Amino acid sequence: MAKETKVIHVHLIFKKTSRFFGSISAIYSEFTAEEIGITEETLRHKGLSDGVSFATKKSDHTTRSAYSKRTKIAF
Repeated sequence: MAKETKVIHVHLIFKKTSRFFGSISAIYSEFTAEEIGITEETLRHKGLSDGVSFATKKSDHTTRSAYSKRTKIAF
């Protein structure tokens, strides 16, 4: 059975940079609220569920699910 993980895509419009994160906290360890145009608290209140997209004046945000296959390790 596949394991599901939430992935948050952040695209900085003016820097033309895209990054992928596994949590909201990880976004703010890389960028400041000033750089992305939204505070961590406000982003948490947005309720980032799968498929949700929104934009600020400085960045675009999209949340998707990523799936990985569990593998068996042979000993």
